[in-house]
Amino acid sequence: MDFGLSSEQQQLADAERSWLTRNDPIARARAMLERSPVTVDPDAVSHAAEGGLLALLTPEVDGGHVDLAVLAEAHGYAASSLPIADLAVAAWLLEVSGSPQAPAAAQGEALFGLTRAPATLTGPSSPVPMAADMAGVVVVGETDEGDYLSVMTNPRLEPMSTLDLSRSWARVAVDPGETGRLPLPSGTAGFVRDALAVHRGVDALGAAARLLEMTVVYAGQRQQFGVPIGSFQAVKHHCANMALAVEAGRSTLWAGALTLDTAAPAAQRSRAASSAAAYAKAAAAEVAGTALQVHGGIGFTWEHDLHLLLRRIKVDEAMDGTVAEHRAALVAG
Repeated sequence: MDFGLSSEQQQLADAERSWLTRNDPIARARAMLERSPVTVDPDAVSHAAEGGLLALLTPEVDGGHVDLAVLAEAHGYAASSLPIADLAVAAWLLEVSGSPQAPAAAQGEALFGLTRAPATLTGPSSPVPMAADMAGVVVVGETDEGDYLSVMTNPRLEPMSTLDLSRSWARVAVDPGETGRLPLPSGTAGFVRDALAVHRGVDALGAAARLLEMTVVYAGQRQQFGVPIGSFQAVKHHCANMALAVEAGRSTLWAGALTLDTAAPAAQRSRAASSAAAYAKAAAAEVAGTALQVHGGIGFTWEHDLHLLLRRIKVDEAMDGTVAEHRAALVAG
């Protein structure tokens, strides 16, 4: 596959990375963790709404999942608490279903999280990032009658305790009898499952890319026996392997995002999504582990940002399909 980002997509990536650098989410998270769990930054919501990022997938903006992947990687790199991919996909679903909440979601007036209903249709949903900060949660499910969407504006949340300190996570108690259902085109539930798998992998990749940069800088500064540790062959190999993992993971995720945009057959799309998620999540976890080894004792300390990114990667690895689950899906398919 011959693919690269367009100049517009590269500009989008640069602009988002620049805004996140000026409004450092990690600095905000550290300040908040001293007194309470991290919340969604209202300035980030305003920025995303004014730039049309929340409405990226709607017909009015006509963006695609490759565009969204560019944004999701930037937010993963910055350890942002704003679940940009979930919000954009939820806004698109509300638009597709004709829900009256669609305009508010697209304009950032009300944030809607996104989750998948359990196979039994009743019980805890798939995990939702920053659910406590949402005005509601969009629940996508499928029955014998077809795919559907429910909007829960006062959901019963089941908070989750995770390693991730940059975001909160919760499940939603789903009861079909409590909410109405809006029909969705056939196959939408499967599409959403694949999209979430890809974008969760993209978030992990963004964090891994930052760990790679941090490790290369550290290896060039930290000295042992009078020379930078980056001059040692073993450390060079570690950094090279990290770079390979990040670039290969990015390529697989772009391929997965591209299948979401090209109306590929469902089976082909799901294989691409699972392949991308399985490889990228495993690669990101490997990068995080290697970064910790190269940093040595400093990487274990609370003051260093490495552990925050490592925690985020490990939680991304477990959400919307683990590496083992995606590999099993590929074998079964």
